[in-house]
Amino acid sequence: MSEIKLTQEDLELLNSKVGMYALLSNKKFNLRKSLRDAEYAAELRQKQEELIKLQKWVIENDQKVVIVFEGRDAAGKGGAIRRITEYINPRHFRIVALNKPTDDESKQWFFQRYINQLPKPGEIVFFDRSWYNRAVVEPVNGFCTQEEYERFMNQVNDFEKMLVDSKIYLIKFYFSITKAEQAKRFKDIMNTPYKRWKMTPVDAKAQELWDEYTKYKEKMWKHTNTKHAPWKIIKANQKTSARMKSIDHILKTIPYKD
Repeated sequence: MSEIKLTQEDLELLNSKVGMYALLSNKKFNLRKSLRDAEYAAELRQKQEELIKLQKWVIENDQKVVIVFEGRDAAGKGGAIRRITEYINPRHFRIVALNKPTDDESKQWFFQRYINQLPKPGEIVFFDRSWYNRAVVEPVNGFCTQEEYERFMNQVNDFEKMLVDSKIYLIKFYFSITKAEQAKRFKDIMNTPYKRWKMTPVDAKAQELWDEYTKYKEKMWKHTNTKHAPWKIIKANQKTSARMKSIDHILKTIPYKD
């Protein structure tokens, strides 16, 4: 192994709390990996401090924020949301991950149950999957009719325009991973007892239906990437990079003041 030359800054980082944790958490001693892990942890902590400031601005100014996370199964949406919300005030944000609609909900206007989850003044709402289920997951798996799909596609841009016109900040993320990376993550989930609950029947068919997901995903991007509600596509094969990019985009998009 080639010699690793550490700067004074590297040494100070490794001697910090995050650096010691990085060194001790690796089963095999790997200085390069520990340094990368420490740098990630330190940068993440700085961005999380900015998110606290952003939330404070939202609360004090009665702002309303909706952040949508979409992407294929196992793309890392939940992990990104956990890092974003780790230190912000839990009384002023919600994570919404809706179950299959009830009989009553299935007879309502499609957007109605999502409207019921919109933020009150001073609140941030994170959608771990959203109304865009109807754009991709539902048609691919036969959970909606063609007529229901087309009605959604005809209405969604107007629906989002109403949200933005109502002074709601709307951010839409799509976490994009490769087929090989998804297969790797599914294998890890199945081999880890405390993660197996994440694997659903829909997930189990995701690799088989990969091309169908791609077709509907690209139609969604083309039709719903509007000026008032654009998509931010995050390349998510590397989880740490995806988390950082999503936080950076939030900090850049919401005009908070320190």
